[in-house]
Amino acid sequence: MSVFSDWEKMVSSLRAMWMFKDGVIIFCTPFLLLPLPLLIRTTEAGCAYVIALMAVYWCTEVLPLAVTALLPAVLFPLFGIMESKQVCMQYLKDTNMLFVGGLMVAVAVETWNLHKRIALRVLLVVGVRPALLMLGFMGVTAFLSMWISNTATTAMMVPIVQAVLEQLNSPRKGENTLHTPQSQENGTTTEEKLENSSTPQNTLKIQDNHIPLEKPASKDKLDSPDKLVPQDNSLTDGKPVVVSMVLKEGTEAEEQVGEEEEEKERMKMCKGLTLCVCYAASIGGTATLTGTGPNLVLTGQMSQLFPQNGDVINFASWFAFAFPTMLLMLTLAWLWLQLVFIGFNLKRTWGCGAVQSEKERAAYDLIREEHRRLGPMSYGELSVLGLFILLVVLWFTRSPGFIDGWATHVFNAKAEFVTDATVAVFVAVLLASFAFMLPVATPPNAIVFSYGYLKVSDMAKTGIVMNIIGILCITLAINSW
Repeated sequence: MSVFSDWEKMVSSLRAMWMFKDGVIIFCTPFLLLPLPLLIRTTEAGCAYVIALMAVYWCTEVLPLAVTALLPAVLFPLFGIMESKQVCMQYLKDTNMLFVGGLMVAVAVETWNLHKRIALRVLLVVGVRPALLMLGFMGVTAFLSMWISNTATTAMMVPIVQAVLEQLNSPRKGENTLHTPQSQENGTTTEEKLENSSTPQNTLKIQDNHIPLEKPASKDKLDSPDKLVPQDNSLTDGKPVVVSMVLKEGTEAEEQVGEEEEEKERMKMCKGLTLCVCYAASIGGTATLTGTGPNLVLTGQMSQLFPQNGDVINFASWFAFAFPTMLLMLTLAWLWLQLVFIGFNLKRTWGCGAVQSEKERAAYDLIREEHRRLGPMSYGELSVLGLFILLVVLWFTRSPGFIDGWATHVFNAKAEFVTDATVAVFVAVLLASFAFMLPVATPPNAIVFSYGYLKVSDMAKTGIVMNIIGILCITLAINSW
């Protein structure tokens, strides 16, 4: 009996181990094969180690076959077998491999909703006041666009903006009718009273400036404005006249004007918040090499035109030059959009000394509820976040010479590859990302334009100033840092 129970325990243990076989093979195989390159310290031994490791992974399929096929791009440079550029050329160009790596990070972030968690957390911190809300959206969009493509960032952020705008633009309670309580009686409006009058053909709408009204003599006639009688009865042939609409025309006209003004403010708010997303995506993408396509094109062209450039343009050197420019450009863009679409009103837009309105509280509650639905961070989110931080740290530490500023003597003291022509190339690349005027200029502009809040004239009006601001910021950057 004891033998049978021991057998069951062993079988259950084997089943448990079989459930985790993939993880065991992935982590144990490199250590089991490690004596080969350690005992035989040659390039051939290192290459044999990589081949054996890939063979185990391919046979067991613990990793997707395509992922295993990419291991030489990492392990060959690590063991000194081949340079990274030579290995990557067997797959794609080195620049294209960098772009593919950035896309992989973007897919992982989007799959686990890490971008949504970051965006909602920032919006909860900054609040829903118009100016601060715009600042929050622009900051989050620019940060995500630094590591993810501009198009993907815009496509991920615009639905969040749309949800917040729906809460801010939803009608207030009791605002779904234009009729005042005095004009309603047993569910019948003033217009229905006119239609149901005993003499509908002779009912006359009287305006204050057409027929003078005399005051009734009796006191009870003063109790209701419906009992006012016109001096000249010849126009009505002695039949009753409804005047309740007349006395409310002024109030309803004022309400209509107020609603029109409020609708204009709502549309301006919608335009400002949608434009800020596409502008921030274009601006944020300039801060890193992987942020947008033109930056990667620059690195590829530099490698072809100047093969021995000493790695002048790398992640760290580009970040040291472009990140301050991005911050300056983003701040000026926020101030300009605030001036055009919101206005500078500290109490209304910043919330200084003001109480949140019902709509703002509803929008804040929506953001908080969406953040609550995400729940605690899962293992996948933590893994993606950890790998993302590791990736950024490796990018920065690969060549940390930017601490003393980007210059020729820092990156390559033997050859002067940084010249006025290099500066001109930097300017051209950055300006390629500052296309703000038309919907067809960039994919983020087209995505925002498709939501229907904006006209071409709106984008042109704000975009031309944004282009000028971009030129001034880049001019300042190339002459300062």
